[in-house]
Amino acid sequence: MPAILVHGLDDALAAAAAAAELGVPWQLASAPAAGLYAGAGWFLALLDAVRAAHPGLDVAGTLDCDDAPGAVLAALRAGMKEVVFLGDAGIAAKLSAIAEQSGAVLRTERQHALDPRHARDKRRACREWLAPGG
Repeated sequence: MPAILVHGLDDALAAAAAAAELGVPWQLASAPAAGLYAGAGWFLALLDAVRAAHPGLDVAGTLDCDDAPGAVLAALRAGMKEVVFLGDAGIAAKLSAIAEQSGAVLRTERQHALDPRHARDKRRACREWLAPGG
């Protein structure tokens, strides 16, 4: 599923508008290590704001917690359904089991995603990325 990297609400809304126009599956991906400096509460609020702006649009997101197991646990407690952890494989296995118990998914690699941050027209960049064959 194509992913769009978001640094804030404007990125997320541009991505959602493009996805709504195209009617394609998509996913928001937080900036690298956002689970550490912004936190799960911020990302969940961002997802809620996108859902409010685009009712009926399927909005899913992945919070990047870099190599911080504490950030992963905090994200799972807050209700995140998908998180990224880039740390030790043994710790990742334990975190994955915890994630499964809460109905969440732990990823051990970052998704390949469009970063529209510097695009002149974020919505257009997102639309081109999400378009079939894009």
